[in-house]
Amino acid sequence: MGRLLLDAGVPIEFVAARQLSRAKKAARFIGGGKAIPLKDRRLAGATVILITTSDAAVGPVARALASFRKDWSGQVVLHTCGSLAASILDPFKKRGAAIGSLHPYQTIPSPSAGVRNFPGCFWAVEGDSRAVAVARRWVKALGGKSFAIAPEAKALYHLSAFLVCPTVVTLMDCSERLLREAGVPKNIIRPMLGIFVSETVRNFAEFGGRKSLTGPAARGDWATTRKHLAEIRRVCPEALPAYCGLLQMMAKLAGRKVPSECRDVS
Repeated sequence: MGRLLLDAGVPIEFVAARQLSRAKKAARFIGGGKAIPLKDRRLAGATVILITTSDAAVGPVARALASFRKDWSGQVVLHTCGSLAASILDPFKKRGAAIGSLHPYQTIPSPSAGVRNFPGCFWAVEGDSRAVAVARRWVKALGGKSFAIAPEAKALYHLSAFLVCPTVVTLMDCSERLLREAGVPKNIIRPMLGIFVSETVRNFAEFGGRKSLTGPAARGDWATTRKHLAEIRRVCPEALPAYCGLLQMMAKLAGRKVPSECRDVS
């Protein structure tokens, strides 16, 4: 995000981290900003502070940085966590700063992936009007689209992302294991899964859930489901509860009822 903002003309004065070595590494990747430790009080002079830590670290970092000065009037502080509202930054707000949050509805497993994936994605923003104005301006500079989210809805919003990102990765990892067990050449498994899942996503985006649903649950083909259950018990028994739970959800989406013999997770 820092590299893209810098490329878009947003000045970056400092890049801070608990360990100076990490700050230096981040600054090199970004291509600008002076690397300093998080305890450096020069951070208090920044017009805008962007906190990009893990969710659990936002509160402690906010309290530590806010203590650097008594009056933060005229300054803006933002964080990028999807599950937390701007109110986690209240230590700044109590000292006069405008606070807000912006979160990309996008998967970012690495900095380089962020450079590739941020442009064009959607961002949830909320907070004080001055902070939201900065957030929206940055999102526009990144080529993204911003939308307002209610602070109390952040956890629900983040849950929606959880259900379609790390869960999909976990299921794809399980599918990779099953394909290896089935004797599919190792070198084609991931590309094959990538094409398959990408098309599934395109179908959902175009047609919605029910019209995109395929497979035995959509057809009411419980004979095939029973074969699945036998194989999953044999090869990947730890995935059985997930399979049965998802089968119930698929059947509901398709307007069908799962037979009792296909609901047993024992």
